Amino acid sequence: MAIVLDSHRTETPPPLHLKRLPQHIAIIMDGNGRWAKERGRSRLAGHRAGTENIRKVIDRVADYGIPYLTLFAFSTENWSRPQYEVRGLMQLLSFYLRRETKKLDENGIRVVHLGDLSALHPRLQRQVNQAVELTRNNTRMTLALAWNYGGRADIVEAVRRIVSDGVRPEDIDESTVSSRLATTDLPDPDLIIRTAGEMRISNFLLWQAAYAELSFIPAYWPDFGTSNIDEALITYSQRTRRFGGVPNEERDPETVSANDKNGAGVDTSG
Repeated sequence: MAIVLDSHRTETPPPLHLKRLPQHIAIIMDGNGRWAKERGRSRLAGHRAGTENIRKVIDRVADYGIPYLTLFAFSTENWSRPQYEVRGLMQLLSFYLRRETKKLDENGIRVVHLGDLSALHPRLQRQVNQAVELTRNNTRMTLALAWNYGGRADIVEAVRRIVSDGVRPEDIDESTVSSRLATTDLPDPDLIIRTAGEMRISNFLLWQAAYAELSFIPAYWPDFGTSNIDEALITYSQRTRRFGGVPNEERDPETVSANDKNGAGVDTSG
């Protein structure tokens, strides 16, 4: 069943019928400043334009029935930006939460936060926590807002928790680390999209992105729209996810029959 978050949308084409869809899309929202510069406007004007684009993207991802969407909005490194820009970004987060939380809740969207809240103003911390609490029991889709998030910091914090919990070194495995990351309640992303043409993941979900498919879109974030999401999903649906193995169709004939007997085929369902 499609999720309609905004009833005024009448011209958006229906979602495509694709054989394979990701369960979790994560997006690095990049290019607001360059979008603004090309138009002779301030960087904050670009960030405001990017904020206005968020609802459209949530709508489209939800229309596909994809249950998890993560948006990377502010990294631990972004504190090094000019103070006026950081202050403006914090104000935009506050504005977004005031305007959108009730609508997200009414449409069954659960909001979660990834990152360190302690560095934010107490009022903004309360807004984030209120959005998380209000939408806690919603099940249609989970929207994770990565704000003051860094992949390395996430891993360091997980290690600290392992030590604090007194886990013996010989008992530590991948699940030990994963269960202590900020994303413990989320599946690893299947598809990571970065806008504005940059081809790097910039300290985003470093552990979780180990086998994610990557899509780099030239469009700046304020211009990123329905057609870009469709394009990324079409490409994803055509990829074979090997997870380090070899699909049966690419194996030598004698190994296929042996692996079939042993149930060792590679899952390429995505």
